[in-house]
Amino acid sequence: MAEVSAARCRSDAAPGAAGTTPRHAFGLSLALLLLLVLTLAAFATGKFALSPSELLASLWARLWGEPPALPAAAEAVVWNVRGPRVLAAALVGAALGAAGAAYQAMFRNPLVSPDILGVSSGCGLGASVAILLGLPVALISGAAFIGGLAAVAVVMLVARRVGEHDPVLVLVLAGVAVGALLGAGISLVKLLADPSVQLPAITFWLLGGLNAVTRSDLGFAWPWLAAGTLLLVLWRWRINLLSLPDDEAAALGVRVGRLRAGVVVGATLVTAAAVSMSGIVGWVGLVVPHVARLIAGPEFSRLLPLAMALGAGFVVAADTLARTLAAIELPLSVLTAAVGAPFFLWLLGRRRSPA
Repeated sequence: MAEVSAARCRSDAAPGAAGTTPRHAFGLSLALLLLLVLTLAAFATGKFALSPSELLASLWARLWGEPPALPAAAEAVVWNVRGPRVLAAALVGAALGAAGAAYQAMFRNPLVSPDILGVSSGCGLGASVAILLGLPVALISGAAFIGGLAAVAVVMLVARRVGEHDPVLVLVLAGVAVGALLGAGISLVKLLADPSVQLPAITFWLLGGLNAVTRSDLGFAWPWLAAGTLLLVLWRWRINLLSLPDDEAAALGVRVGRLRAGVVVGATLVTAAAVSMSGIVGWVGLVVPHVARLIAGPEFSRLLPLAMALGAGFVVAADTLARTLAAIELPLSVLTAAVGAPFFLWLLGRRRSPA
């Protein structure tokens, strides 16, 4: 039986076996088209509304170096305010979708999300401490990123020391314990914060939002996003083998421990970089890979680009609603939870076996 499973997995992992199917090609094309439409809508929608023709004229002038097609105020809103924000939303969604798909494949569990190893809690503690110390906004993002990496490094160190017999289980338990400890640290920082200025800033950051994103934030985050995504893309064939028991994967020539560590590094880099820009945004990395899997199937080389495209579109749409639904800006995680939680419950009901 093991030989049959190994042979099947080897066949699935071969480059020819992961070719694009009509359903996957249609789904990916539709996701990319939807992302384009949502991006244009995000640029045009807001308190300073623009028509599609005005937006396209401005874009055409930018591409060809012509004089601005819109008044100076409109140009500033579109390219200096909405531009970085929309791009950040797409990057955050793509990163969380990719990390969620990678973690779910690695842990062989569709209920896993990108913060399972404590990266979001680490980012939250790093950002909270930076706000408490009164650091500039750019350093808050850097502190969040470092906090997320440090949290996962501690989890990996613990798992390496005590997880010889069941490394996956120890990794999860260490992530839960470290996440709880970091959550306690965040609570302590909130208790020490100034309730009139610092506490609201910490609370809003933890709820997630892209209202403060600047070009410097994008400049800091994109190399880490690219590096983490590149790792997942390079190992997309081998990640399929992690669905097998470790001994079967090793029999196929895979260094399971090294591959698992590489997946953790790649997924952690993209998650930490995304959270450092947006704050903690839940449900994206949990729900989006489910939707992608329904369309593309479990083969990771097909699943990854679709999860990234769907995640990007989801966060762009949520961020557009966050700044347009009410007179005040809504936290991003509130909207992602309002959509993600009911959808996840529907998925659970759909997967329920008949009595």
